[in-house]
Order: sequence, then structure tokens, then C-alpha cells
Amino acid sequence: MAAVRGAIATLLVVVVALALGTASALDFSVRKTKPQPPRMSTPGDPKKAPGNGKFTTVINKYHKKNYEITCTTDWGASCYVKCPARCPNKCLAYCAYCLTFCMCDLMPGTSCGDPRFTGADGNTFYFHGKKDESFCVVSDDRLHINARFMGNHNADSGRDFTWVQALGVTFGGAHSHRLYVGARRAAEWDEDEDHVVIALDGEPVDVEAAKDARWVSTAVPGLSVTRSHAVNAVVVELNGEFSISANAVPITDEDSRVHGYGKTGKDSLVHLDVSYKFHGLTKDVDGVLGQTYRPDYVNKLDISAKMPVMGGADKYRSSGLFATDCAVSRFHRVGGGADAGFSSFAS
Repeated sequence: MAAVRGAIATLLVVVVALALGTASALDFSVRKTKPQPPRMSTPGDPKKAPGNGKFTTVINKYHKKNYEITCTTDWGASCYVKCPARCPNKCLAYCAYCLTFCMCDLMPGTSCGDPRFTGADGNTFYFHGKKDESFCVVSDDRLHINARFMGNHNADSGRDFTWVQALGVTFGGAHSHRLYVGARRAAEWDEDEDHVVIALDGEPVDVEAAKDARWVSTAVPGLSVTRSHAVNAVVVELNGEFSISANAVPITDEDSRVHGYGKTGKDSLVHLDVSYKFHGLTKDVDGVLGQTYRPDYVNKLDISAKMPVMGGADKYRSSGLFATDCAVSRFHRVGGGADAGFSSFAS
């Protein structure tokens, strides 16, 4: 009997010890995951972006001056996110690092703002072009994309600024098609009004104003337009060829104040921020952005400069939005392209 009582006592000791050990482990676990003090995000260096970090897309829908969101990492630390001054309306947030980046700084194949391009090689540069003129952005044997630039002059500083107002996409074989993607002008920006205009071969493309609404062409197999937001953001895709994401955005009063754009109340300077994905470009592709997709492309810009600028505007200039006659054109049908039926879409 004494032996049984001794065994029970020993078992109780073991159980208590295990319980204490488990409690200590739980206590340690609780301490380990205790929420950390919240931090305020800081703009990250594109050259030191987290290689394997998860990012969140931040959209300042109403373009407020002080717009912040809170995101929480797996470790319980909160990060209050505010987009960098260069891209106050849309950015990428790496919550675990509490860093923010402009999309054009990290995403290859983009053109944003004034206009700032990020090439396929990951390097960012500026190409200013000229107001009311068109320049070939991508030119390949079956695909040619021109960008028409809009502009504004700051009388106080004497500087001219340009943005991408519309894209003219010519694609196909012997019977090519013309796709227009543009931003409609507006004296005052209305977030609930759609400012994106799309036309195929001169005919307007109507897509329901609802997120994920989709239009599929009956004339061009594989061509579709999908709204990534109810208004002002679309994805135009041709299966096996390209995908173009276009967002219509304004220049806000704060943007103008920070960058000296000289905006007035007569025009909100609505323009396009664009990202591209291509499938099957040839090794001879050219254009402001297209050349960066060539396997032998060598970047000759001073990428250490604060604002590396690509010059040589003359060789990229096209005679019209759908012209394929720029000096570096690779499209199979080289020649002029009338803009009749398309220019009116901007107003």
C-alpha cells in the first residue's frame, strides 16, 4: 500500500512539473507574440526593396492629403501606412518592414506620373516627350504602342510638365486593329465618374461600371476589357500578346504644390498610370520602354542620378497616335496613322 501511495505521489510531482513547464512555455509564447508599438511607414529605397516580402497595394481613393491605413504583420506589429510624396494616391506597402514604395519604382513595364518609366531591367528613368505629341513606347513586328502626351506650363517657374493622356495600340497581321485607351479631361475631378475611355477600330467600348465587369470582343478573338475598380481602372488583355493595366488619375492641389506643376482650377490634368505585360516580344523590339525588353539591352543612363532622363525624343516621335512611322519602328506596316475618330474621346 505504501508503494502505491509513493507511486501516486511521484506521478503527481511529474504532472505538476509538466503543467508548470507548459505554463512557462505558454507564458513565453504570449510574451513573444505581444503586440509591438505601432510604427509610421517610411519611403523605402527601391534598390534595397525586400526580396521576399509580401506587399499590400494602398489606394488613396479620395486623394486626401493625410491618408493612412493600418496593417498588421504576423508578429503583431502595426504599421501606419502613408504613400510616398511622389505617388501619394497609390503605392505598395511592405507591412512587415513598414516601408512604402511607388509602383513605378518596383514594377517592371510601367509608366507613371511625369512620366516615369520602369523598364524590364528594373531601372527607373524619366522621358518627358512633348505636349500634344505622340511617341512610340513599344514597337515590335506585330505590336506597336504609342503614347500621346498632355502637358502643363508653370508660368512662375517657366517649366513644362508632361503626362501620358492616351495610348494608341496597333496590333495584328495584315488586317491590323487599333485600340484606343485614354483619359478624359475634367475641370474638376469626380472620384465616382469614369474618366477612362476605350475604343476599338473607332467604335466605343462600353463596359458596365462595376468592379470585375468584363467586355469580350466579338470581332477580335481573345481581346477583353475588365474593370479592376468600378471606375477609372481597367485591364485590357489580348490572349497570348499583352495585358495593359490603365488607371486614370488627376493631379491634386497637393501634387501641384509639392512638384510645382502649376495646376489651375480649369483642368485637373487627368492622365494615365499604366503597367504592361507582354508575351512573345521579339529580340528586336524597340521604343522608349520596348528596348528594355531586348536580351542585349544595355542601360546607358546614369541610374545613380536622382532623375535619370532618357533623351532622343526625335527618334521615338510618331506623326500620330496610331502612326507606326517613328524612326525605331519595328512594326510590319510602317506609315502614318490618322487619328480621326479618336481625338474627340479625350474631351
